[in-house]
Amino acid sequence: MRPLVAAAAERLRAAGVASPEHDARALLAHALGVELSRLPLVETVGPEERARFEALVARREAREPLQHLTGTTGFRRVELRVGPGVFVPRPETELLAGWAIAAALERPDPVVVDLCTGSGAIARSLADEAPHARVHAVELDPAAHRWAEINLAPTEVDLREGDFAVAFDDLLGQVDVVVCNPPYVPLDAWESVAPEARDHDPHLALFSGDDGLDAIRLLAKRASRLLRPGGVVGVEHADVQGDSVPAVFAALERWIDVRDHRDLAGRARFTTARLAP
Repeated sequence: MRPLVAAAAERLRAAGVASPEHDARALLAHALGVELSRLPLVETVGPEERARFEALVARREAREPLQHLTGTTGFRRVELRVGPGVFVPRPETELLAGWAIAAALERPDPVVVDLCTGSGAIARSLADEAPHARVHAVELDPAAHRWAEINLAPTEVDLREGDFAVAFDDLLGQVDVVVCNPPYVPLDAWESVAPEARDHDPHLALFSGDDGLDAIRLLAKRASRLLRPGGVVGVEHADVQGDSVPAVFAALERWIDVRDHRDLAGRARFTTARLAP
């Protein structure tokens, strides 16, 4: 089995895959129908499993996302269903979700809104880790919305389909926490986006105007209407937007306590702000 994984990892490495060894092991476990943690216990790989593995490796070699091939991805404490038509949640977004969960836990009966929910990753984590919160989520893209429906079905999250910039008129001035992982890639940064995202994630979830800030400008305005005084907003952004995104909020007089947060690698990752009393 080890030579099989090693050969697949070498192919993936040559194709530019960022984590070839991990992906090779994950694909073999998927082909065998076993948990990744139990893969070392497998002694033999039959011809049918080998053929399934080969087909999966070829697709990953072509830079199809690993999560599309396995159909799932982990996010904090939950397992999500993902596939074509929805943005695959990234590990760094777990930090933004953690911030939103902590903010909800500070309040006795919090109302939380997840804008641009995509797969429903943040909303699902909020329902899991802050079960007392009343969580609402919205997604514009119909295909992504269907994935969110699947992932949020076990919860009581209020999921809606629509444009975040005009969503939740019924909650104006009543929300405690707004959280959002919006599109933030500039249109001219097309070539710099990894093939897994550029060729497979919905462009509606990636690109946002010439400077990547169009959606965030709308978010700053919408969140100021949704939140009650003293409510907070958190928004993810690109690592090069650690100054420009806080500036969007600072330019609007209603926001105070604007600050940026770094990820575990020290890169600027998300901005938070509080609505002035």
